[in-house]
Amino acid sequence: MLYPRVSLYAMMLAAGGIPLYIHLPRFASVELGIGLGALGTLLLLIRVVDLVQDPLLGWMIDRWPKAQLVFAYTAAAGFALGFPLLFSLEAGPGVFARITGILLLLFSAYSLGMILIYGRSATLAKRAESQDLVTVAAFREGGMLAGVILASIAPTLLAGLGAAGQGYAAFGFCLGVVALATAALTAPIWRRPAVLGDRLSLDDLKAAGATRLLLIALVNSLPVALTSTLFLFFVEDRLQLTGQSGPLLILFFLSAAVSVPLWTRLSRRLGAKLTLLLAMPLAILGFIGAAFLEAGNLVGFALVCLASGAALGADMVLLPAMFSVALTRAGLKASLAFGIWSFAGKLGLALAAFAVLPLLERSGFSPGQPNSAAALHSLTIAYAVLPCVLKLGAWALVLTLPREKQPA
Repeated sequence: MLYPRVSLYAMMLAAGGIPLYIHLPRFASVELGIGLGALGTLLLLIRVVDLVQDPLLGWMIDRWPKAQLVFAYTAAAGFALGFPLLFSLEAGPGVFARITGILLLLFSAYSLGMILIYGRSATLAKRAESQDLVTVAAFREGGMLAGVILASIAPTLLAGLGAAGQGYAAFGFCLGVVALATAALTAPIWRRPAVLGDRLSLDDLKAAGATRLLLIALVNSLPVALTSTLFLFFVEDRLQLTGQSGPLLILFFLSAAVSVPLWTRLSRRLGAKLTLLLAMPLAILGFIGAAFLEAGNLVGFALVCLASGAALGADMVLLPAMFSVALTRAGLKASLAFGIWSFAGKLGLALAAFAVLPLLERSGFSPGQPNSAAALHSLTIAYAVLPCVLKLGAWALVLTLPREKQPA
């Protein structure tokens, strides 16, 4: 029951990542009347807090290894409180201040839980060896993808079942209940003795090859961040596929989930680097295809979702596993290092929101309203063309990684 519990905790945490960036722009703009430019700026400013907070959280987890259960419960409690508060907000005076405080709570809880579950990879694996670290990564990312799927489509499903509005208030309440249940069910994995490193410095990270992996993680997170932030806008406003965003999200993340065992097995045969080099072009092809789609082309965009989803599955499993292997082999403090890793990933999401949401607003784009050809062209550039360029950059960076030893 060890690895399924890892999947369950990861599934809970997933709601605070990509799904939040999928739902937040539409919820904030339509339900709360907050402009896209203001929201993008807010999300970037919150990352300033993470710049200090995430490494500090990693240091705390390494400093008090016997308090893993306390940290796990604290992260779950932040979700249990934050999500119901966020999605029960109503437009009015002071709403911007309230959403700022709630997002700080949610992102802090997300950081704590993510750093804990990633930094404790060697603790959660049966053995602190490469193959077992890849296995625990597969279970963790499989749970993460399941959580992303459920959290991405939940508001639509709840609205279809009769929940008020767009289903957001019921969505927040359900996430709160799930967080509490997850905390209770996963307690045993946090009672395992911690596997600890004994040092961490910039020179240590460089010597282990971890700094290059951090750079790849940041650059590689940007395409996913852009497409996640703009997914609903692209489907509903650019492709005019009203009501299809839920099924397409399911298809995208199911493709990622189904691909995880394939990439895991392939990495055992070919190594993680070569597997990534084979997988990442799928996303590039998907971005190129999306740029040329005409409005109403459901089948074409479904193929884009299949290709880019499969590529995401490889990214989610292999990059964190490679980072964990590098840290474990060098005997470095993993939680502190994953604090930096967590900040890099969230910085990518925030940079995407900060860069493209104000740009779209200036181009005249308005969600759910008739838009000019110029505004929709800007949306296409932001959703498909820019991610393609960034993914090519990430692929080139993977090429620079040293040759791996052939897996046994």
